[in-house]
Amino acid sequence: MASLAMARPTLTKATGNIGAEVEGIQLAGDLPDETIAWISQMLVEHKVLFFRDQTFGREDHVAFGKRFGELEVHPFAKHLGQFNTTDDDPEIIVIKSEPGNRNRGTDVWHSDVTWRDEPSLGSILRCIEAPETGGDTMWADMETAYDLLDEDTKAEIEGLEATHDWDNFRRGLINTGVPTEIIEKLNAEFPLASHSVVRTHPVSGRKCIYVNAIFTTGIVGLDKEASDELLARLNRQTSIPEVQVRLRWRPGTVAFWDNRSTQHYAVADYDEYRLMERVTVAGDRPR
Repeated sequence: MASLAMARPTLTKATGNIGAEVEGIQLAGDLPDETIAWISQMLVEHKVLFFRDQTFGREDHVAFGKRFGELEVHPFAKHLGQFNTTDDDPEIIVIKSEPGNRNRGTDVWHSDVTWRDEPSLGSILRCIEAPETGGDTMWADMETAYDLLDEDTKAEIEGLEATHDWDNFRRGLINTGVPTEIIEKLNAEFPLASHSVVRTHPVSGRKCIYVNAIFTTGIVGLDKEASDELLARLNRQTSIPEVQVRLRWRPGTVAFWDNRSTQHYAVADYDEYRLMERVTVAGDRPR
């Protein structure tokens, strides 16, 4: 499709609350501004969009991502084997799994890079090779998860802040043998970040739960026991089936998710080769 004037895209909801499959758009090439605006609008509304049968390479992937904003370069990717990058395409994270050595660590509900002062707007992940079965990705709608909280909990968390840290990456760097001086430099560049427990989406104005099981380390002002209990209670909201959607990958599938309103989980139920590539659109400070 070269223009919306030639063929209107169609959108089919994947669940009642989150996810939609888009047909009638090929993401490669110079898409018109109205197509990009429509995708942006649908992303906010449905939180994750699925595009099947896409044929494009790295140059197209990067170009498409840049239509939505500046792309991030992950500061730890070049040091960690599970996120391979190249000097020619630093914005692309290559996520590769080998038989007997599949990636773990992302099989926990999380929102990406919340340890940044300005976490990402969203990510665009494309499948190059997929297992015959398994290796799905799930997303959770954290706006609906917030809506489903009881009113006492909503009142309890209003105005609270939580700290976020990249300790899982730090341990990975240490285990990989990255020199201490490099880790200390990264510690200085990315100190603990604090964000509102309840985030308001900058476009829709909807509230969401903005803590996660990987990066959120504590609630500011609460002792450890109270903080751990509250975080566990909030993190359990991702387990509600009504907030979830699940994607079965096949080569040529692209998923674009709103990192401001979702969490995701990479299902580690396979032991086959899997090759994915991702670009990430930079975001702003949560409010």
